[in-house]
Amino acid sequence: MVIEEKNEYPFAGYKKNINGIYSEVMKKDQAEVLDIGFGTGVLTTSLYEDGHRVTGIDFSSEMIAIARGKMPDATLIEWDFAKGLPTEVKEEKFDAVVSTYALHHLSDEEKVRMVRELLPLLKEGGKIFIGDVAFETREHLNTCREENLHHWDGNEFYFVADELEEALRGVCRVTFHKHSYCGGVFVIEK
Repeated sequence: MVIEEKNEYPFAGYKKNINGIYSEVMKKDQAEVLDIGFGTGVLTTSLYEDGHRVTGIDFSSEMIAIARGKMPDATLIEWDFAKGLPTEVKEEKFDAVVSTYALHHLSDEEKVRMVRELLPLLKEGGKIFIGDVAFETREHLNTCREENLHHWDGNEFYFVADELEEALRGVCRVTFHKHSYCGGVFVIEK
């Protein structure tokens, strides 16, 4: 899977984030994958085409219609993940939970709640992969914001790695892989 990008905020590192998650999920044959906020299915469609079983959650019926055209046998659920997870997902187990450029719509507290809600859905050895606009520290986020005020979205809450790691200390293991000055992938394990 190859995605092109510009090295500009907010999508610098986008290609590395998506391709990195794809490569990790591909390490298991026919994985059960849950995608939170899948949109048109950029990542999920590639996983689906490679034989993985996909369940996806997205709030947009238009996005679901586009994704369903690409993944007719996937389980695609219309749901606003800001309300938590739908019941039918809570009853399943997954090898991988993925989310790309969606969870920044949640506050920092809601992100922690979401991770806590996702952890019980992981099969033995399963992992959560979150690729998004993310920074190592609050200072890095503030620097990027100052340099990009002309198109900074004040309604989005970007990830800060050291704060997420601290909030989940003792709950799970959080590893951050920085792929650009404004993006990276979190790998979260029980």
